Amino acid sequence: MSKKTSSFWQGIALITVAIGLSSNPTYAQQSTVNKATNPIIFADVPDMSMIRVGDTYYMSSTTMHMNPGLPLMKSHDLVNWELFGYGHTTLQDRDELNLDNGKSTYGRGTWASSLRYHNNTFYVSTFAQTTGKTYIYSTKDIESGPWEVNEFEPMMHDHSLFFDNDKIYMIWGGGKVEIVELQADLSGIKPETQRVLIENATLPSTPEGAKGGLPAEGSQLFKVNGKYYLFNISWPPGGMRTVIVHRADKLHGPYEGRVVLQDKGVAQGGLIDMPNGEWYAYLFQDHGAVGRIPFLVPVKWENDWPVLGGDGKVPAELDLPASTGLIPGIVHSDDFSRKAGDPALPLVWQWNHNPADELWSVDARKGYLRLTTGRVDNSFLQARNTLTQRTIGPTCVASTSIEVNKMKDGDFAGLSLLQKNYGLVGVRMHGNTKSLVMVNATTGVPEEVANLSLEQEHVHLKAMCDFTNKKDVATFFYSLDGEKWMPIGTALKMAYTIPHFMGYRFGLFNYATKEAGGYVDFDYFNIDYGD
Repeated sequence: MSKKTSSFWQGIALITVAIGLSSNPTYAQQSTVNKATNPIIFADVPDMSMIRVGDTYYMSSTTMHMNPGLPLMKSHDLVNWELFGYGHTTLQDRDELNLDNGKSTYGRGTWASSLRYHNNTFYVSTFAQTTGKTYIYSTKDIESGPWEVNEFEPMMHDHSLFFDNDKIYMIWGGGKVEIVELQADLSGIKPETQRVLIENATLPSTPEGAKGGLPAEGSQLFKVNGKYYLFNISWPPGGMRTVIVHRADKLHGPYEGRVVLQDKGVAQGGLIDMPNGEWYAYLFQDHGAVGRIPFLVPVKWENDWPVLGGDGKVPAELDLPASTGLIPGIVHSDDFSRKAGDPALPLVWQWNHNPADELWSVDARKGYLRLTTGRVDNSFLQARNTLTQRTIGPTCVASTSIEVNKMKDGDFAGLSLLQKNYGLVGVRMHGNTKSLVMVNATTGVPEEVANLSLEQEHVHLKAMCDFTNKKDVATFFYSLDGEKWMPIGTALKMAYTIPHFMGYRFGLFNYATKEAGGYVDFDYFNIDYGD
């Protein structure tokens, strides 16, 4: 069998993340104009926090239950980025994070982070419902580390880490926004410092007499020209995601608030300034099954208030350099060949929950990813060691090749689209008989919709996603020779579900239902923009 090859980044240093796709559904691989276009990332990169240090921008984001977690990127133009690391490899060794004993941390894990730079030190903080803790990671060298971590209770939801002179604060809450001072060594909260900052931060976006909606959350606090600006998101009843800003002359208030953007549901984020004095707001939009996708919105200052967009609208084009595309940074093909000094896995890969490291390898067979089963599982969503990459819009396609001659009775391995309503195409062993199977969980209940006899020991698998105008449909294919592709099963109607709280991901999986110890070898993983 011929190996499908593709170049990928070498060394442990950096991945070039060329980020930015047009909102035009006919857009292919990169912008055809000389300007950047919104969304700047047509992929699931939510809850961004951003800083500028000199002429370099740094950004952190959310990847929930994936590990490693807390992705960190850098850029020199706000459009084209490099993924250079993660805040953590794992939070803790416990059942929910390991997918042990029927437990999981889907939709939880680590949520919205806060990235800051103070006194020559970088800080990135986050929180986890699973552990009930708040985490603060710090380093002098954000790109190389080492990192120190402080963790303490309680968890502070969607918080903003904030340094004001020699004091450290956290601001958080939903509707009622609170503030607390932290110990100087970041070991926890200073006693008796917690107080209400804004009693009802949702009020500026609430129509008179209206009830319902989602309260203001996602706090990010900034200090500009001596004034304090608190960004929040709300979702008014019958309305859309809305950006609210509260302003004060003193940290503890009093604050006055107003709606600063209500367009296309683009909201939640904060402010970033450029060395030339220009300002932008970084925000994101819920975009169906592909996930929550980042936008940039120009900011002007009027009477010491940030004014977002042009006439209150999110622009399609930006006066920034054009993107060079999402590949090879946010996602990338991999032939699993490694040279001396290469990391075992490029940073574009993340595991579904904590991996069992003894059960995967790129060294056991050179040029292949080997996934070995270590226990018996009853379902795909409880299976360990599913290795994932993001899907990207507006269309994308991923393919792989798998050798299955070492599978055991009851094993199931192949290519997935991971979310609560998942889709799978792969090989299932029943006794000594191999079958090519497609499983469709569009309804939330997995259904085996195709089962074809397979005689050979290797097969090629493919999944194509169409997120154009939130179409959110995926189709699956197989090939016996890597050249002629045939459809299999039924179309997967993808849906962004709150239980998983993440855009769909391609995944390579292998799990046992009867006996542990079987393994499969993946020859390659190719990803590209769809037609």
